[in-house]
Amino acid sequence: MPPLFRTALALASAAVLLSACASFPHDAPIAGLRLIGEQRIALKQPFEGTTVGGLSGIDYDAASNSWVMESDDRSEINPARFYRATLAYDSTAFSAVTLNSVHFFTQPDGSRYPNLAHAKLDRGDQVPDIETIRVDPQDGSLWYGSEGNRKVGLHPFVRHADRDGRYLSTLPTPSMFNVSKNEVGSRNNMSFEGLSFASDGKSLWLGMEAALYQDGPLATPDHGSVVRITRLDRAGKVLGQYAYAIEPVASRPAPGREADNGVSEILAVNDHQVLVVERAGVENADGIYTNHVRVYAMDTEGATDIQAMPALAGAAYVPARKRLLLDLEKIGLPRVDNIEGISWGPRLENGRRSLVMISDDNFNAQQVTQILAFEVL
Repeated sequence: MPPLFRTALALASAAVLLSACASFPHDAPIAGLRLIGEQRIALKQPFEGTTVGGLSGIDYDAASNSWVMESDDRSEINPARFYRATLAYDSTAFSAVTLNSVHFFTQPDGSRYPNLAHAKLDRGDQVPDIETIRVDPQDGSLWYGSEGNRKVGLHPFVRHADRDGRYLSTLPTPSMFNVSKNEVGSRNNMSFEGLSFASDGKSLWLGMEAALYQDGPLATPDHGSVVRITRLDRAGKVLGQYAYAIEPVASRPAPGREADNGVSEILAVNDHQVLVVERAGVENADGIYTNHVRVYAMDTEGATDIQAMPALAGAAYVPARKRLLLDLEKIGLPRVDNIEGISWGPRLENGRRSLVMISDDNFNAQQVTQILAFEVL
């Protein structure tokens, strides 16, 4: 196996205080997060005939003490896939990332996902844009979300696969998230970005990256936006849906350049709290992006259940409460990249739990794949 490019930061003493009222699975209170360290995977690292990159989702498989990391490659470099890996960290250091295997997702007919150039859309092919992955706490199978492709009429979806990525079923999701030819429904490349099992393992939370057209405009440096975060049971029945307010973009782009802010992943804490990663990208004059990444605790208690509201723009509702837990620009990292994955990890040797984040480098030489390990205090 080719060696991975590894770099460790001597940041074990960096601590980030979180809200003491936020809680953790099994109701253990979170008092803070301490950054253990960082590892990176080299740009376009070759592994078992594939090119590693675009890692936009991560989750811990407790049964095998391994991690699953999916690539959002739209089957353009290699077919849609995920990797199983080992992360070597304890409470004092994060020392290594080792890739162990690669697995390819399959469609209902057993074939691998094609890229757009080779897709037979009239026969039901999907073009993958897989942005999130979770290990089923009941049996170790996998659930993953894809953003679809509005330009060619492909709806976003959530699918269930076995441990090797073979298709099992598709989770029904609300039709309001479908794409359309009109300015209704999901925006292109801005839909199913976050997925998390509830703490009891009986339901799932599904997070949109950006607002539906009918819910209002996207975030800018001057104003925020709103997205829908939905709780569904394993058969697709909506158990609740809540409005989550996104912050304005944290800085301004160069003239004529782009900037956005959206939800890049979610992670359930307990029955009513979900961690939400807001990730902003701001383009400078040279076309290079600066990322602003913040983690918030969303609390649905007292919020309006908006599942029956077809549009939020101009409507009256109570959004979910939110509290800033972590600003990655304030913890001493040499750079903050495009964080798109977050997962609870195993308990450390001191009995405390861990948490891991991962960035999507977009196979871009101006970005990095960084993996961050934290101790949960």
